[in-house]
Order: sequence, then C-alpha cells, then structure tokens
Amino acid sequence: MILIKVLGIKVFAHHGHLPEEAVLGGQFIINVWVNVNSCTVEATDDLQDTVDYVQIIEIVRQQMKKRANMIEVPAKRIVNAILMLDKVENVKVEVEKVQPPVNANFEKISVTIEGNN
Repeated sequence: MILIKVLGIKVFAHHGHLPEEAVLGGQFIINVWVNVNSCTVEATDDLQDTVDYVQIIEIVRQQMKKRANMIEVPAKRIVNAILMLDKVENVKVEVEKVQPPVNANFEKISVTIEGNN
C-alpha cells in the first residue's frame, strides 16, 4: 500500500452559513491523503494501475463547486467521490476555510473527514 498526498489545493468557493458567504465566497485549502493498493502499479509502472493525483484534484474542484452551508458537506462529498476510484483503500480530507468572517485571532479553522472501503 502507498499513500498519495495532495496538499494545499486552493479553491475559491461559496460555502458558509452566513448569507454574505453565499454571495461573496471565499478561499479554501484542501488537503487529501489517499491510501492505494499499489501491488499492480509497482509491477507495471503504468498510470492506469494507480490513482492519478490529477483526478484527485479534479474531484476536489468539482465537489467544492457545489455550495453548502457547512464545510463538512463538501469534505464528505470529496471523500465519497475518491472512495469510488479503483484501488483506493481509504481517504482522509481536510477542508480549511481561509479567513472566515469570525471576529477572533486564530491560526486555522478546518474539518477533517475520513472514509474506508
């Protein structure tokens, strides 16, 4: 088994429970960790026998386009979509909301969701 990491995917989207977030949108950073059965690709050296990280990025982009009030929702959608890919054993997704409209000093606000096949 191998771990594919795609970290720091930057996406502009319209997630949030405040009405202005639906209109103005905001920046999000998505991190994805995918455990893949690598037995075949180690022997064939063929992209078709593993999970293409470009496909992971495209899944993130597509799922982040679908508006949600809570960032847990697109995070779970991303997990579910990646779990449908062949060779995926488990996946973990973190969605970070960059500069949410909160009057507080903090380093990071994010959710992390995992799923298994």
